Amino acid sequence: MRRVSSESFDLSVYLPDELLERMRQRAVIHDRENTFPEDDLAELKAAGYLSLLCPTALGGAGLSLAQVSRLQQRLAGAAPATALAINMHLVWTGVAKVLADRGINTLQFVHEGAVAGEVFGFGISEAGNDLVLFGSNTDAAPHADGSYSFSGTKIFTSLSPVWTQLGVHGLDTSSPDGPQMVYAFLPRAEEAAGRLVVRDDWNTLGMRGTQSRTTELHGAVAPADRVVRRIAPGPNPDAIVFGIFSVFELFLASVYTGIARRAIDVAVTTAGQRQSKKTGKSYSQDPDIRWRIAEMALTYDALPPQIDALCNDVDAAADHGPKWFSMLSGVKHRAVTAAKAIVDDAVLVAGGSSYFATAELSRLYRDVLAGLFHPSDPESAHSTVAAAWLGPLEQ
Repeated sequence: MRRVSSESFDLSVYLPDELLERMRQRAVIHDRENTFPEDDLAELKAAGYLSLLCPTALGGAGLSLAQVSRLQQRLAGAAPATALAINMHLVWTGVAKVLADRGINTLQFVHEGAVAGEVFGFGISEAGNDLVLFGSNTDAAPHADGSYSFSGTKIFTSLSPVWTQLGVHGLDTSSPDGPQMVYAFLPRAEEAAGRLVVRDDWNTLGMRGTQSRTTELHGAVAPADRVVRRIAPGPNPDAIVFGIFSVFELFLASVYTGIARRAIDVAVTTAGQRQSKKTGKSYSQDPDIRWRIAEMALTYDALPPQIDALCNDVDAAADHGPKWFSMLSGVKHRAVTAAKAIVDDAVLVAGGSSYFATAELSRLYRDVLAGLFHPSDPESAHSTVAAAWLGPLEQ
């Protein structure tokens, strides 16, 4: 496995230009055919990408959150759906890192599994559950041996065709100390046992390659050694809640920031290639086009430093107190809304050619829309930030 130090970090070590170009070409096919990017995953595995956040002592790369964020931005510029799919695996390895950095080693098996080639899926989202991490529609039933059975339905389960362990949460209402939120990992073998069903229902506007299918849990069993946390429901500063929320938001922001950067690059190239019939000059010399691209760049330039700073603060266990959640939901919200605005402007720069489904900007236009649906959505982000600055709503 290739390793790099923080001091000499080079994005191309893990994502060389030729690999990115292969992924960019395949992204067209997976979007058109609504298929999972198996070849992308194989190449990323071979590059050590699944274990970027795993400690070097366990055979991983030992990278920081900020370094992986930059890699995800680079990957998203070539294959947004691949980046978003692999994000969900990286979230769990990132959570394991956040917990380990704080002296909690209950997720060491995630790092060990990632180094060994396991793929971790993210089974948290549920239809109609706006509590997200603070509650669950899924029933978590305890067993005498410490294992749990989970029954419920998870949506937007990225990596559905390939995950080997699925991280889920559910609500235990039957234990004496209940109710308790239970976080655990389900083995893929539960599918063969009929206790886990993956629907083939992913047919969406964009991000088609993620294959984020609906997952039904019918008493799917997580072994006792894969039950990693039991905490009270509701707003909770527990390390696993912070770990999931922080890494999830930061890596989502990274993917959409990568899409924004690619949209600018395509707009710049297109402006240089298009020629005005009126002036005989390229559109890159048109004052209106120059202003629009400058506005796109001004918006984009603010995003990577914000993400870097918060990633570094998470790694350093900085204490932002109750402001943490507003800062994290805020950076995700800004990245997604900025990326959408930038892609909109890139389409205007490129002109009518971008309206054809075969155009890269057409795909980016559809892919970037998915960002609006990920937690924290605009309503949740504004509510969280309002509470941080104004205090909670009066009852």
